[in-house]
This record gives sequence, C-alpha cells and structure tokens, in this order.
Amino acid sequence: MSSATRSGSTRKVAVVGVALSDCGRVDEATPYALHAQAARRALADSGLSRDVIDGIASAGLGTLAPVEVAEYLGLRPRWVDSTSVGGATWEVMAAHAADAIAASHANAVLLVYGSTARADIKARRRTSNLSFGARGPLQFEVPYGHSLIAKYAMAARRHMHEYGTTLEQLASVAVQARTNAATNPDAMFRDPITVDEVLDGPMIADPFTKLHCCIRSDGGCAVLLVAEDYVADCASEPVWVLGAGEHVSHTTMSEWDDFTVSPAAVSGRLAFGRAGVTPGEIDVAEIYDAFTYMTLVTLEDLGFCEKGEGGPFVEKGRLLRDGGLPTNTDGGGLSAQHPGMRGLFLLVEAVRQLRGQAGAGQVRRADGTLPELAVASGTGGWFCSSGTVVLGR
Repeated sequence: MSSATRSGSTRKVAVVGVALSDCGRVDEATPYALHAQAARRALADSGLSRDVIDGIASAGLGTLAPVEVAEYLGLRPRWVDSTSVGGATWEVMAAHAADAIAASHANAVLLVYGSTARADIKARRRTSNLSFGARGPLQFEVPYGHSLIAKYAMAARRHMHEYGTTLEQLASVAVQARTNAATNPDAMFRDPITVDEVLDGPMIADPFTKLHCCIRSDGGCAVLLVAEDYVADCASEPVWVLGAGEHVSHTTMSEWDDFTVSPAAVSGRLAFGRAGVTPGEIDVAEIYDAFTYMTLVTLEDLGFCEKGEGGPFVEKGRLLRDGGLPTNTDGGGLSAQHPGMRGLFLLVEAVRQLRGQAGAGQVRRADGTLPELAVASGTGGWFCSSGTVVLGR
C-alpha cells in the first residue's frame, strides 16, 4: 500500500518502531527520563541505529520543545515539529512528519512524549487543571467558572437533547473500555465495571460521573516513522501511513457552530479520502477518549454511523475487541493510561494491532486473520482540534 500525502510525492512512509515507557504509577522518573526510555525502546523495536534519526517532533515539555527533548536524547535533527493542539497533537505531527519524509525533507522522524502528570499532583508539584488560562479569547469564559470538563459536559448534554442519547449509552463506552483493558498488562485499571457503577459514581460535571472521565496517569511513548528506503533494514514489520487529515474548529464555546459535531468530521473525511479507503473497511479504531462522549461523537463524525446514532452504535459490545468495531483496544484513556496528551498512545496501539503484537488483546478479523486497516483519531482542547491518521499493513 502507498501513502497518500498532500505533497503528491510517491515516497512511501512507514511506522517501524513503537514503544511505551513505564506507565501508570511512576513516582521516581522525570518526564525527560520517560521520553528517553520510550525513545530507546522504539528505536530497539525498529532495529535501526539512532544515527538514522534526522527529525524529531515533541510537545508539552520544556521552554523550547522539541529542542530541549532533542538535546536530552543526544539528537541534532534537521527537521523539527512542535505543533501543540492538545490531544490531537500527535496525529497532526504524524501527518506533518509523513509529508516531510515523503518530500525528502527528512528520512526518519521520531515522535516522542512523556509526562508525570499523576506523580506531580501526588507530590504537590502542580495542581489539577480547571481551565487553560484567562488570556486571549478565553478571558470571556473564565469569569463564569466554565471549567475544562464542563465544556465537554455541555456538549454531551446537547447531544442527549438533540438525539436522545442516554446516560446508559455513554456509560457503556466506559464499560467496554475497561473490558478491553482487562487483557492489557500495561493498563492502569483492569477490574471490570458495570453501567450501574458508572452511573452511581460521584458527579464531576453533569452528566459525567467519575468513570465517564479519563484517568490520570504517568507515562510516555514513542513512534518512529521512516522513508520506505529504510524498511528493508528494520527488525519489525512496517505499517504504512496511508492518509492523514487535520482540522481546527474553535477555542471559545460561543464560536462552536454545533456542540454535536467535532472537528473529526473534517479530519476524518480528509484522512479517509487521501488513503483511498472508507470507514467501513477499517478493522480497528483508536479514538481519543478523555470522556465517554468524545468516543461516541468521534465515531459518528468519522463516518462509522450517522449523526445522532452514536448512542445505539456503541451499545451491545460493538467496541469490544471481538465486537463489530474494536475500539480503544488497549483500554483507552478511560482505563489504560492518560498522562496528559494521549494521542501518541493511539498510534502505538494501532500499529501493535496491525502487526499482531497485542498479546491477549489482539484483534482478529472474522476469518481469523490480522487486521489490515486501522484509524487513529486524536482530539484536542474541548473539541477544538482533530488529527486523523489511517494506517495499513
């Protein structure tokens, strides 16, 4: 399969190395150490020498990201990206990296992330985020106490009002994520939960109780993308970047045209179109799930069901590893890990599934074969941005 890039180049791009750092409860490591651990593991997974890396993409750490991360890793890249659009950052960076490699601006680009978000709060080095600040356009919302989670909650309530989506349907997203996490040894929470347990939990922001919300963990991961020329020297099976898309929508809620439509409606259409595939051909979906509603509405906007049908779509185990559309097969941000910006974890899990390296959590097609196509779709802010990447074997 070939990559469909905006540059029109015919040079194909593959993911050849993926890895997680230590994840979950990591009290003794620094974010830089998690970056380095993930990068070393991804490089080992690829079988390539670090000397091939001539590009790096990183965000969320230091004053001059990714310069500080590159220096810490001992790299001197000639191509860099520090795009920061929240949880969608890593899918957007993957799209930029694929375009750069296809156009011969770089040959091997390392995407790397690490965070001690959980440990920092436990050690009182930081506090929880209620908002992203009070400067610029955000100043008009902050005085009303409009917290980050409240924005997601408002959007969920609007979808419930418009389409009759139920709390039970939203809760089923969390239940299925936890079921998928049960087979993932790297997942932070693996014990089963029920819809009733989700509904009866402490209220965080109506309609979200605690289990409707992502966990807070430590951890990092890395992904290495290379030009097709390097694939023959790799230790791992290549997973090809087939197409990608990105889109930004709004930052203030008053500028969001429709609370029931996320920017994935645009990024997904672009990614599928450039890849030359349809949503119906996808075997595995890795969706950013800071909250249960995010999974539901992104599935709609990517075209897996019609607008307003997300509630019935997610019911009856459709998102499970052996369901109709295996989704967040590692347990997602709701159960596996969520150390701040989870988008890179989506790419790691998608690649592992396509390679057949997901262990007890491996997805199989109806005929017993490995999945052929996967989509990773990240969302940033409060549905402010989206990046979608289609991958294939």
